[in-house]
Amino acid sequence: MIKLRKVNKFYSSGHFDTYVLRQITLNIEEGEFVSVMGPSGAGKSTLLNIVGMLDTASDGEYCFYDHEVHNLSERKRTALQQEYTGFVFQSYHLIDDLTVFENLETPLLYKKVKSAERKSRVADMLDRFQIVAKKDLFPAQLSGGQQQLVGVARAIITNPRLILADEPTGNLQSAQGKQIMELFTQLNKDGTTIIQATHSETNAAYGKRIINLLDGWVAG
Repeated sequence: MIKLRKVNKFYSSGHFDTYVLRQITLNIEEGEFVSVMGPSGAGKSTLLNIVGMLDTASDGEYCFYDHEVHNLSERKRTALQQEYTGFVFQSYHLIDDLTVFENLETPLLYKKVKSAERKSRVADMLDRFQIVAKKDLFPAQLSGGQQQLVGVARAIITNPRLILADEPTGNLQSAQGKQIMELFTQLNKDGTTIIQATHSETNAAYGKRIINLLDGWVAG
């Protein structure tokens, strides 16, 4: 499903290149649940953003199914990302001037899901995450934990083939965090590929494989 070959990510300033990822070579099979661990600054979020086609590598090769992502235009990368992936961001990335209902509905609009089905799917997510009472509120009116729940619901509402989760339980109480990780486990059993970046050894253990990053390198 995912093949990275000698992927680097660096930022140039003057005569120096600052590397965030170095020579990353990985295969991730469809249906895996992979945990990416490492200290802050190790490159976990950057790796997720490149795999999710929100960012591009400085060099190296990235193949997603039979698509050579490193050779695609930005428009084609965006189309591929919207078709296959769902994101859970550490900083939520909810749309400030849309309500909870509208935030959940937005990815379905991109996929041209019909109105009746959109409303049904949003209602299901609101019920599943016990946030029905919050549906008409804006993100600024929610706690951090509530925003994170909305972010998780938005990520899975399109039934994506790949979920990328960056510290998915970082702002949740322990019971809510366990609920999210068990949801990911069930989605994975149903065939969804999941890659999570986490500091938590408890969360990492839900994955079937752990990739450790250190200073941009795959360690060990």
